[in-house]
Amino acid sequence: MPRTLFLVLILLHGAVTEAADWPAWRGPNRDGISRETGLLKKWPAEGPKLLWEATGVGAGFSTVAIVKDRAYTQGNRGKESRVIALDLATGKEAWSAPNGDSYSNSYGDGPRGTPTVEGDVLYAIGAHGDLVCMETASGKVRWAVDILEKFGAENIGWGISESPLIVGDRLICTPGGRDATIVALDKKSGETLWASKGLSDRAAYSSAIVFKAAGVEQVANFTHKGVVGVALEDGRFLWRYDRVANDVANIATPIFVDGSVFASSAYDTGCALIRLEKEGENGVAAKEAYFQRGLKNHHGGVIVLDGHVYGCDNSTWTCLDVRTGESKWKNRGVGKGSLVYADGCFYVFSEDGVVGLIEASPSGYKEISRFKIEHGSQKAWAHPVVSGGKLFVRTEDKVRCYDVAGGGSKTGD
Repeated sequence: MPRTLFLVLILLHGAVTEAADWPAWRGPNRDGISRETGLLKKWPAEGPKLLWEATGVGAGFSTVAIVKDRAYTQGNRGKESRVIALDLATGKEAWSAPNGDSYSNSYGDGPRGTPTVEGDVLYAIGAHGDLVCMETASGKVRWAVDILEKFGAENIGWGISESPLIVGDRLICTPGGRDATIVALDKKSGETLWASKGLSDRAAYSSAIVFKAAGVEQVANFTHKGVVGVALEDGRFLWRYDRVANDVANIATPIFVDGSVFASSAYDTGCALIRLEKEGENGVAAKEAYFQRGLKNHHGGVIVLDGHVYGCDNSTWTCLDVRTGESKWKNRGVGKGSLVYADGCFYVFSEDGVVGLIEASPSGYKEISRFKIEHGSQKAWAHPVVSGGKLFVRTEDKVRCYDVAGGGSKTGD
């Protein structure tokens, strides 16, 4: 067949699929946004086609990281916490490898963090603080560190929940030790590069982000006491903002937007936009742009898109103007849950097992489709993932993979 005719036929039938890797917690940029296009705009009443269901990955709230032909997650199995690799085409287990002891808790057993994949290795943190670097091909351990023991920290009430952040040659994590709230390790060896000085906050349940603001490359995370920023270069303390924190559990990953950081927490607290400004030669000042109580996000995270922030205010789906905090709409929708964005829509997943497709619009809550899945005895708190035209949903010891492309998707620019 002539090449030109072949290309025309492909375009007419929408059969081009380019896999879009989702290598870490909340995607390539830790913002919950997928650049894929060409996805289904409506689902059948029973939901999109189920491609496979992997059962027995072990209890846990870890979601999946997707790179090339594998999906990676974590789960309890017997007395061990394990990192697990699944074949992306079939859902069959490629390998599993131990990473510390299993974790038990009345609110749900198993590891919480999502593996971070880079090149031929992955990095994962278990609920007891066991940090491991493994080869993606086999699960062979290159190095391992107990971050709580190494940095003099104690575990938190519902287990370490962080997903490691890789920046250049550094692995960033948050053990919450004295003078070691946030640390940087050499990603190749696990040796300490720096530990934040003058900052002794305990860890919370959030994961760190990296960005440049006020002329400084910096790392920020939500700790037990507040949102803090340290210099990427050496870990020196830069700024903090405590009003948005609660005394129970700060969970949602902060979002960097236009020189500011947006953060939100539940337990009758609220949300804030923290403006970062240059102070002195190397300093950064945190200024409150606003604090308001209209978006108290518990565990499901928020997404900032086109000047608006979306997420659950406790159990109510909410949209705010991210610059002003002005409320745009509220709706109970599918119920309290988590979300990811792709191709003009939010893929939302309620803690009671309802999966919804919602138009991403500041003009109102516009639900297109929904279906419900069995989610076990625990709440469904693992966040959904959209990658390569597929939707991945984790519940207790299961990972489900759905076709949401219906013939093909492609990666956006």
